Amino acid sequence: MRVFISSTRKGLEEERDSLPGLITALGHTPVRFEDFSAQTTPSREACLAALESADVCLFILGPNYGHVFPETGQSATHDEWVHAQRLGTPRLVYRKTGVIFEPDQHKFTRIVEAYATGVFRDSFSNSVELQTKVVKGLRELDSKPSPLEFRRLTQKPPLIWIADDDRVHSFGSSQDSLLELHVLPMDYPGYSAREMDRFTDSLVSRVRGTEYIESGQALHLFRSQDHAAVSIESNQHRAWDKPQKGEIREVRLYKTGQVSVRSTLPRDQMGSILDPEALPKQLAEMLRFIGALGIIQQGHVVVAAGVPSDGLISVDTFDPHRLRTRAQPLGFGRSAGMYRTEPDESISLAALENGAHEVGSDLSRALFGRLRT
Repeated sequence: MRVFISSTRKGLEEERDSLPGLITALGHTPVRFEDFSAQTTPSREACLAALESADVCLFILGPNYGHVFPETGQSATHDEWVHAQRLGTPRLVYRKTGVIFEPDQHKFTRIVEAYATGVFRDSFSNSVELQTKVVKGLRELDSKPSPLEFRRLTQKPPLIWIADDDRVHSFGSSQDSLLELHVLPMDYPGYSAREMDRFTDSLVSRVRGTEYIESGQALHLFRSQDHAAVSIESNQHRAWDKPQKGEIREVRLYKTGQVSVRSTLPRDQMGSILDPEALPKQLAEMLRFIGALGIIQQGHVVVAAGVPSDGLISVDTFDPHRLRTRAQPLGFGRSAGMYRTEPDESISLAALENGAHEVGSDLSRALFGRLRT
């Protein structure tokens, strides 16, 4: 596993320096900012990219909150906590005892320990005790079984694909290729008119409350007879000479109980990119986003994903710092349609939480399998 170490250095110098050798001895790879080489990437972007590559994050809470950056309004550790939470990366938290916390660090600690959204944490008094507890935590995490439970489907699920809907709203540029993800509750009677009105009235606030959407992004609500939809304006300035990351652009709630999300794929001037490394992470983020809406709360679900077969999409590596000079789009010579996964199992609700990474990886493999047929 790649283990990202997040904390201030001030007040935790001994603890930070004691962990890399220990993590390496356990057969894992430590990742910390002290080991970053000189690079042209902005420091925040480099740290978050390193965090995204990690399998687990160690958060060490000491007395100091750290420097507050004007662009985020929070410290680097706080920024990394929010990003790890958004990614669904497993987090191990250790709080130092016998020290006086700064006021901002007290506030941050309350966020980390929040009952609904935080995690249970352990404590330590010195580097030796921290090392012992980190060994225990990593071994437990490494041996933890999958949280997912699967059941074989006996009939084809009645999934609704947005691309099949002639009334579909147009989001973003006509050049955008939209990745669809659908989650359908099993054995669910759907919503009454009253329930649908209640969910529709709260849908914008639910989307905003997930914290996957930046505060400045505009949200627009649409209603129809069978669904409600929230479109999400892009938070990226479109420029032909700069690659664009994929981002969530729409969420739909159907009367059947199905929740669907559409996201743009990463793209540059050559078109959209299906990246075998990036796609599982994007699908996992979409799954966690649906979970964070708090709409589907019990039972098993069916999950499916798809991408257009007629768009300018190519299988390639997305690099946010490099423009491609050539691409071979998948859509050339094909009629309009979609590459779709075909679910034959239902999954427990852990697919929308701590099992999202595993399900996202399975969906990505299935989708690439469809591309080859």
